[in-house]
This record gives sequence, C-alpha cells and structure tokens, in this order.
Amino acid sequence: MHLLRALPLRDDDGRPTALAIGNFDGLHRGHQALIERVVDRAPDLRPGLMCFEPLPRTFFVPDRPVPRLMKLRDRVRIGRQQGLELIAPLRFDRAFSSLSPDDFARDVVAGGVRAALVVVGEDFRFGQRAAGDVDALVGFGRRYGFEVEAVPAVTDPVSGERISSSALRTVLAAGDLMTAERLLGRRYSISGRVLRGNQLGRTLGFPTVNLRVAEPPALSGICAVRVHGDGLRGQPGIASLGQRPVVAGRDWLLEVHLFDLERDLYGRHLIVEFIEWLRPEQPFEDLAAMTVQMHRDAAEAKRALGDPQHQRQ
Repeated sequence: MHLLRALPLRDDDGRPTALAIGNFDGLHRGHQALIERVVDRAPDLRPGLMCFEPLPRTFFVPDRPVPRLMKLRDRVRIGRQQGLELIAPLRFDRAFSSLSPDDFARDVVAGGVRAALVVVGEDFRFGQRAAGDVDALVGFGRRYGFEVEAVPAVTDPVSGERISSSALRTVLAAGDLMTAERLLGRRYSISGRVLRGNQLGRTLGFPTVNLRVAEPPALSGICAVRVHGDGLRGQPGIASLGQRPVVAGRDWLLEVHLFDLERDLYGRHLIVEFIEWLRPEQPFEDLAAMTVQMHRDAAEAKRALGDPQHQRQ
C-alpha cells in the first residue's frame, strides 16, 4: 500500500491509476461499490482511492465538526483488505477548496495521481463551490485523458434507503450496531496503538487499554466488544468510548477492559470490534458509584458476548 500525502505521485510503479474519489468516511457498502470498480482494473491499472482531510463540511463549518466514522489507519487497513494499492488522503485547506473544477481535473486527477480511470458516485461534486458535477468531469476526462465511471447509489436491502455516511452516523449515534453492520457489510470497528493511560481503571479493578479515536466520533457510550491483534482473536471485553466526565476528561478516548486477560499491551496495535451497545456515557457522583455501575456493565457485556454464566433467565 502506497500512502500519498502530497502531489504529484512519484514512485517506481509506472502504471496509471484507477482512482475512486470521495470522502470515504466509513468505507460502507456504497463506498465498496466504487472500490470494486477500480480493483477490477488491476493489474493493468493501480487501484487507488482519493479522500480529503478534514472532511470538507468540517472545514467550512469548524464549530460543527462532522462526527467521524474512522481514522486514516482504519481506512488504510480496510482499503488494503479490499484490494487497494494506493490511498491519497489529501489536505483539504483554503487553497485546495479554491481550485476550479478544471484545475482539480488537470492538476490533481490527471497530473497529480496519473489517473486513467476515475470512479465516483452519481452525485459527485468537485471544485470551488462544488461547481463541477459528473458531466463536467466526463468532459475534463476527454480533455486530459482519463475515463469516468459514475456508480449508482447502493441501497439498504431492509429499508430501501440509500447507504451513506450520514445514514451510518445516524444509526451509530443511536447505538444501533446491527443496522451499522448491515450498512458496512462488516462489524463496526476502531483500531489503534495502545496508549499509556493514567492507570485509574487498574486501581478500580478494571485495567484498560486505551486508544485514540477520530474526533468527534460517531459512536459513543458503553459497549460489549471483541478485540483482535497481537495474538488476540476475538478477546471479549467491555469498552467505554467517550470523554470520561467523572475525571473531567476532554479528549475522546476508547478505553477497553479485557475479560480474563492480564497482559501489558502498551504500544501494541489492536482492533476493537463493537458487538452490542449497552448504554450512553453518564456522569456519577463519585468513583465508588461509577465502580458499582462498571460491575453491572461488565455482567451485561458478558451476557451480550455469550458467556453462559451471564445469560438472562
């Protein structure tokens, strides 16, 4: 996987690029339809994806940031699994947002990434003030030497509604992990390298591994999880994804307590897979009250994860 952070593309792979363009926050089934098109053109073309950081909506309205579905690390991890060989997370700033549709097609798509094929959604817009649409892109493709394919929206087989990042954010905000799994085609997960924490959980009998998340996250609250990586294969646990109001936390953090496991995982890369949402994050009067609730949450998580000793009667 080649991670392209600045244009133009310079490496020893001489193939032109088959490029999917979009925000790709979540890599849900709608995004996967675009990725499948570019992967189908390998090995003659190098399958790649272009996305933007921060999300354009967040850039233009920074006081109301869009809830995030994934970090770049997860986009790379899942994109590699789906067959991508190139990911270009381009910086969306004032200069980039001021590019005309012609400049974007010529300097970014054709000149910057050497695209021979561009795959976009049927509602794709680009350039300053989103002035360019698919028809304009087709015209620029003829001028600058790339083919354009517009992929129709993918719909949810249950609701019949269009699968989108906005729809996925809505169901995650509601803690509806079952619908999220259907929109994604996989369970929702967050990966990251384990940080050194303040060890508060250990003093309360609930040692945790801590991971940074994209902020603000689309999902929050207490969840039953399974953890993979560093020899762990679905290790059961309970996770808190939030800002830790009891200890006056400000940054978002994913804290995971792994059941029946005593290992130092600091610095290791783990994947946290969300199985069932249990409750929202909430404040407590003190640490003692929080600890009582933590024991209740742990029992509920074990029930959700199939521990026979905690099955409901």
